[in-house]
Amino acid sequence: TEEWNTGVAVGAWSTGGNLNTARDDLAGAGTQTAALAFAGNTPPITTITESYNGSSWTEVNDMGSARYALAGCGTQTAALGFGGQIGPPTFAKQTSTETWNGTNWTEVNDMNTARKRLGGIGTNTAALAFGGDISPPTAITELWNGTNWTEVNDLNTARRGAAGAGTTTAGLAFGGDTG
Repeated sequence: TEEWNTGVAVGAWSTGGNLNTARDDLAGAGTQTAALAFAGNTPPITTITESYNGSSWTEVNDMGSARYALAGCGTQTAALGFGGQIGPPTFAKQTSTETWNGTNWTEVNDMNTARKRLGGIGTNTAALAFGGDISPPTAITELWNGTNWTEVNDLNTARRGAAGAGTTTAGLAFGGDTG
């Protein structure tokens, strides 16, 4: 774990506590001192969820479905995990959506389009899922209203692996691979 701290002129990264389970292609939510890390590829594909208190990680209740290359948003106590891909034998892209209430994950209504390596911003009650890999990359954008996903205006450029910041009313999508 690395933490970003700003001083008088320029910020710097410092080392924080390590995740208990090393993995890649995971998702996260929260802030520098109250974060959540979930799912990913150890390998194998995992459901592991860990909570960060600003110095160390603690394993908490796991997601309902194992997947990697998913998106996440929200806070340590109210997060949303969506999309991604499951492992063998099918390696199917997912529409699955799970909400975190600070204690448990609950499966809720799925996205309309299955994809992995998508971006996400917002909260567990108002989120955007954008881009992703459906082979080829896509520009599809879906809005979560706390109950359902609805396709809205798509990204200008199809991409997978993009990151995001902001809210559903004022967000950024940046980076990614156009294929």
